[in-house]
Amino acid sequence: MAYDTNNVFAKILRGEIPAHKVLENDDVIVFMDVMPQGPGHTLVVPKAASRNLLDADPAVLARLLPIVQRVARAVKDAFAADGVSVFQYNEAAGGQSVFHLHIHVVPRFDGVPLKPHSGTMEDNAVLAANAEKLRKALG
Repeated sequence: MAYDTNNVFAKILRGEIPAHKVLENDDVIVFMDVMPQGPGHTLVVPKAASRNLLDADPAVLARLLPIVQRVARAVKDAFAADGVSVFQYNEAAGGQSVFHLHIHVVPRFDGVPLKPHSGTMEDNAVLAANAEKLRKALG
């Protein structure tokens, strides 16, 4: 399938939809997931257009993964997590719901299951506070 330039992440990249941004450079934008599966659930989104990992330019992937690692370390520190889960889904059958390549970084706590991606949006004040906490951890 072709890349849809009207997907929600493309709109965020164009500034048409607000996001609680944590980090941005020429290659990626990092922001808080509005329907987090746990406190601090963060998304790392390359600016280059691709549906997912399957059609992404390898050069984009080479610049993406070091940022994912940096964000994962910061998420673990910022939220005093016991661990971190990193997810990436491809196509609807693989669990993808937004068809722009993105990577989920979720702090994890012993004995605490992830919440479902329920469609319920998190309070903006909580997202803003979590974004600030993560920005501080990133330095």
